Amino acid sequence: MASYLWRKYADYVYNKWERTFFWDMLEPYRRPKSFTPLVTIYVAAFYTGVIGAAITEQLYKEKYWEDHPGEAVPLMKPKFYGGPWKVLKGDVLPPNE
Repeated sequence: MASYLWRKYADYVYNKWERTFFWDMLEPYRRPKSFTPLVTIYVAAFYTGVIGAAITEQLYKEKYWEDHPGEAVPLMKPKFYGGPWKVLKGDVLPPNE
């Protein structure tokens, strides 16, 4: 019985090596993995940010109009950036509080 088990184990190990050798030879000819899922996630994240920024700006405008009806809405300060920034066209904002 022991010799039978050793023989089965030897066959398993040999066949395993043979399969590995075979698939290693075929590996260079396989199709590359697709970048489609990664690109899809990045595009969805980008447009989620764009939509979020548009909603935030609209809410800012509506709140400003409630407090100052009939006036032009000044530029909105950046939410997550406290450093210096330059406004090319438009009013300069007051300094951060």
